[in-house]
Amino acid sequence: MTTLTKVALAVAVLVLAVIVAVLPRGKETAAPKAAEDLGPGRAKAALAACPQGTGEVQQLRGVSVPCLGDGSTSDLGTALAGHETLVNVWATWCQPCKTELPVLNAYAAQPGAVSVLAVQVASLASDGLDLLATLGVHLPAVYDGDGQTGPVRAALKVPPALPASYLVSADGQVRFISNPRLFENTDQVRTAVESVR
Repeated sequence: MTTLTKVALAVAVLVLAVIVAVLPRGKETAAPKAAEDLGPGRAKAALAACPQGTGEVQQLRGVSVPCLGDGSTSDLGTALAGHETLVNVWATWCQPCKTELPVLNAYAAQPGAVSVLAVQVASLASDGLDLLATLGVHLPAVYDGDGQTGPVRAALKVPPALPASYLVSADGQVRFISNPRLFENTDQVRTAVESVR
């Protein structure tokens, strides 16, 4: 065997070893994301408990999401049934949402107000808890994930521009609130709720 043949054989073995090393083997799964430790953020935000209900809101049937306040799973189809609830969809990067959340918090504290549920989307849960704590907003809140869509957004057909609000009636009807799209004071919230009833 010549030196050239030995070198060619060594290179071939080396190339084969590299190919075997980089080829996928079987059904390997990506390492799971490390779960966020939301305990300190939850304590700081001090959110109200997520709603409980009886019956079913058909449009939200089977929509289960984590409650930001305690991490329990909330089935919105059941949780929002039997009472009126204003559902507000928001994200931490949404500047108008930062204006609207304190208004909704103030509205929810008024006599005669309907319940308010905040739905955080398209941002990290830890960032949402930090923002709610910073704003002093203690509404019950659920987490619809940090991706482009989640089960709540899909069920409600949430438009891309946030915030977006919906009124869920006691009999399970879901109505989008289009006017105004941004609540700047509690009177606007009250008027909008009355107008879609």
